[in-house]
Amino acid sequence: MNSDWVDNIHDAIQRGEQSASITAENPTGARGAGGREASALGPGRKGRPCITLPAGETTELANIEGAGSIRHIWMTVATHTEAIGFVLRDLVLRMYWDDADTPAVEVPLGDFFCNGNGERALVTSDLVVVAPTGGMNAYFTMPFRDGARITVENQHPVDVGGLFYQIDFVRTPDPATVTDLRFHASWRRENPTTPGQDFTILETGQGQGAFLGTYLNIVALERYWYGEGEVKFFIDGDDPYPTICGTGVEDYFGGAWAFQDRLSSESEPEVLTFSAPYCGYPTFSTRDTSKQALYYTSMAPVHGMYRWHVQDPILFSENLRVTVQQIGQVGADIVERSDDVSAVAYWYHNAPATNRTPIASRELRRPR
Repeated sequence: MNSDWVDNIHDAIQRGEQSASITAENPTGARGAGGREASALGPGRKGRPCITLPAGETTELANIEGAGSIRHIWMTVATHTEAIGFVLRDLVLRMYWDDADTPAVEVPLGDFFCNGNGERALVTSDLVVVAPTGGMNAYFTMPFRDGARITVENQHPVDVGGLFYQIDFVRTPDPATVTDLRFHASWRRENPTTPGQDFTILETGQGQGAFLGTYLNIVALERYWYGEGEVKFFIDGDDPYPTICGTGVEDYFGGAWAFQDRLSSESEPEVLTFSAPYCGYPTFSTRDTSKQALYYTSMAPVHGMYRWHVQDPILFSENLRVTVQQIGQVGADIVERSDDVSAVAYWYHNAPATNRTPIASRELRRPR
């Protein structure tokens, strides 16, 4: 155990901070209020472990008063209904800080936990862990001074049952000890992208902050290698060229040479997925296993990858723009491409989330 961790815990106790947790068994997170519902086994015996999300409605999961910091969120949900699949893209997760009307987080539930395209994938990283089977964990620190609210909107055509959740946080008696930075996350998609025009992962408003990372989901709509595009960071008004420019998609996400083992087979290279603390490529799929398909059918290759800037923060004092090129390779030639690209951006910002473009409609988020 790290001695700094013990010292930080000691300081938190001395400041009067208190641990709390919101679940279906304790919807308010109040002291001594958990597990009161009765079941067939009697009072306090697993009476309300989960909730149902009614179709077309927004359900409030948490409404916290005062100051504090969310430290961990765990969720799981039935990803297939009798109606149709893609539940993970049909549920929209939103988070509001300090009594704001505009969400600082607005992302499809699955994509927030690095499970894009409506499909599950195992993830083992420092900030997001998706464990068997569909246990989705987020370890982002989410501070607030004047309240926090978390909702899930069900845009699925039918009710979605079996949402289990736990939101672990710390109450802080002194709001002055809370940082000005607020956690943000947004989702963008272009299907298809325009050849020669870079895909924008994030474009912030004015203010100071830090880019925490991204989850990128690419459905390859053209043949051959898709990932020669460079990830670029335009910091504090960079124009037309960025301060930070990578060397390729798989390079930015910690891999190399197209994520392929060219020596594994004489006929076809093996695509190697991986999941590590700060970068990973957990998703590679060419078969549709959702209920959208009558049978397990072939489909355009789906790629999902994440990168966390914990050890190598991207700091900005005025604004930040993050883009990725859609460039591929055919033989020895690099070429412009057009693919189905979506991304979640995670960042901290000292400005409120105002005038943000609302998330795309369900029809524009679904795999096509």
